[in-house]
Amino acid sequence: MDKDRKNIMEYETVALDDEDSALVIIDQTKLPGETELIHLHTGQEIWDAIYLLKVRGAPAIGVAAAFGIYLLAKQIQTQDYEVFYREFRKQKEYLNSSRPTAVNLSWALNRMEQVCMKNKEKPIEEIKGHLRAEAIAMKEEDIRVCKAIGEHGLTLVKPGDGILTHCNAGQLATCKYGTATAPIYLGQERGYQFRVFADETRPLLQGARLTAYELYASGVDVTLLCDNMSATVMRNGWINAVFVGCDRVAANGDTANKIGTSVVAAVAKRYHVPVYICAPTSTIDMNTATGDDIVIEQRPAHEVTQMWYEKPMAPEGVKVFNPAFDVTDHDLIAGIVTEYGIARAPYTESLQEIFARKETSGGWF
Repeated sequence: MDKDRKNIMEYETVALDDEDSALVIIDQTKLPGETELIHLHTGQEIWDAIYLLKVRGAPAIGVAAAFGIYLLAKQIQTQDYEVFYREFRKQKEYLNSSRPTAVNLSWALNRMEQVCMKNKEKPIEEIKGHLRAEAIAMKEEDIRVCKAIGEHGLTLVKPGDGILTHCNAGQLATCKYGTATAPIYLGQERGYQFRVFADETRPLLQGARLTAYELYASGVDVTLLCDNMSATVMRNGWINAVFVGCDRVAANGDTANKIGTSVVAAVAKRYHVPVYICAPTSTIDMNTATGDDIVIEQRPAHEVTQMWYEKPMAPEGVKVFNPAFDVTDHDLIAGIVTEYGIARAPYTESLQEIFARKETSGGWF
């Protein structure tokens, strides 16, 4: 690694430049070769950035959406609340259409809408101020949540363990620490000397381009694997636990995560390796009964056939099936690690207990 190059961990994944009225993100489509911060000003630019995966990862998408809708609300020039709210709703629905699977997107936008509705009797400029404060609070909350997930996750492993992860649920997917990587980063700080194995995560290679990159930059002992090698390292006894993030958790504990996660989970069960889903409560959707009810985003064919190749690497015209996510059935999951503790089967009961704990705590942990 170039010693003169700024470490990727020193950048903020999502930031607000209020003076420039811009959402500032790392363009993750260019990593690891190039680190470019881009300033997004319009609804189209923010929508494109989410859809094209320039910003990605459920928590980071949520915070980006919160900053984004604040900036779009800031541009609405009226003193009439009904006019303001109508335009706000239009922009909210537009941003919400960018990606269907990650519940954090709609969760964050709905939370911002509640701010509008609660303050409807106040002047428009004051409402805009409340929206700004809420978006900033979401970012700060995400950092606390990820650290808490890390603390709970750390209780599931011991120093020197081998950990496998799939896709990127790291700092680049959140505002700090990550979800699935939070136990790894906290363990790194405390001298646990984990051995981490990162699946490349076809077809978009988030594990290779992002997870391996940020873990290596942090000094973690990380080994990159092709996706079809996970069974080999488990059979070799090198893996003690699997930590992955997710984009939506159903009420029964089924989880939607990056495509290939369910394969990892099935193989892990064969080799008696526990699989832990690291999920903030904002990613748990108690209104979705099972994984069958989760809408799975379908991505373009060119991501599979030619995106990473100088020339197309498949016959022209061949049919391509390219779901962005798959559903891991709850019976393959050893635990769901949240900021309020670890849920275990039966998840229909334990997830309700997690939310009861959240309610009792008043949102603090």
